[in-house]
Amino acid sequence: MNGANGEKVGLGSIRRPVIGLALGGGAARGFAHIGILRTLIANGIVPDVVVGTSIGAVVGGIYAASQLDTLEEWGRSLQGMRNILGYLDIRLNGSGLIGGEKLATRIEEAVGQTLIEDLPIKFAAVATEVRTGHEIWLTRGRVVDAMRASYALPGIFSPVLIGDRWLVDGALVNPVPVSAARALGAEIVIAANLSTDIFTHSTTIHSHGAMPQPPAPVTEEPAAKRRFPKFFSAEKAVKREFFGSAGRPGISSVMVDAFNIMQDRITRARLAGDPPDLLITPRIGHFGWFDFHRADDLIAFGARAAERALDSIQEAIEVLAPAPEGAGPKASE
Repeated sequence: MNGANGEKVGLGSIRRPVIGLALGGGAARGFAHIGILRTLIANGIVPDVVVGTSIGAVVGGIYAASQLDTLEEWGRSLQGMRNILGYLDIRLNGSGLIGGEKLATRIEEAVGQTLIEDLPIKFAAVATEVRTGHEIWLTRGRVVDAMRASYALPGIFSPVLIGDRWLVDGALVNPVPVSAARALGAEIVIAANLSTDIFTHSTTIHSHGAMPQPPAPVTEEPAAKRRFPKFFSAEKAVKREFFGSAGRPGISSVMVDAFNIMQDRITRARLAGDPPDLLITPRIGHFGWFDFHRADDLIAFGARAAERALDSIQEAIEVLAPAPEGAGPKASE
């Protein structure tokens, strides 16, 4: 390569581009981000900028705080639904079904009182302001507060007050925050989208109506005639309604499915308008949003997806690498 004065510039002098990683939302599917990060780092692709939405903010923030091992160990320890239920502090009043204190406490054990501005790399968590719908990039303050605001799924978790703004899940406005990564200085943006294989959400059913022989409706016994156990637990009843049954979706599945459809549509629009340089798409649509006990499988799926993208990422880094300082077109004779 020739420099501005015609001298040779070795490849070793080429400055490595600033690499940004945009991690998307997807609740339990977010464990796939761990596999993605592990694979990229193992192959020398170390992000300088990490931004995330929802669970992407959690994984990204914990990585930025150098606590990825702690998160992975905790995820792999969730071997059954009983473990998951232990983190659901159900509330019968307030602005969300889950208070979120137990989960926030567990995250705080990992990152402590660390401030975003003290992290060794650039980090931002994306949230949504309730009243205005503004997209909020949290780049200052406690890491744990930014994470909690970013994953506050409306109706499930209570909104989080940061400064003078009530914030909820950032996936309402920017599910895979490529734009935030670029704004923080990333020259190459690698994005991880966890909802890319939700194929049925883009289908239109042109004609639909009642079944020819509809099944008899299931009628519930009037509340006054129901017999409750002697030691009736309101929290257990709410959890049953929360998860539903085989023949009837629960509150969580209805809300999450609706949110998932919305997130998928928003993601398609945002990525079309501001595409990343590379997109990693683990095929994990068959995992539910509350399958936190399947961390082992999700991490493996994320690792495989990143492995498939390695060649393209390396090529992009070589092509998009900024020219070394002082280099330019060959001087005219």
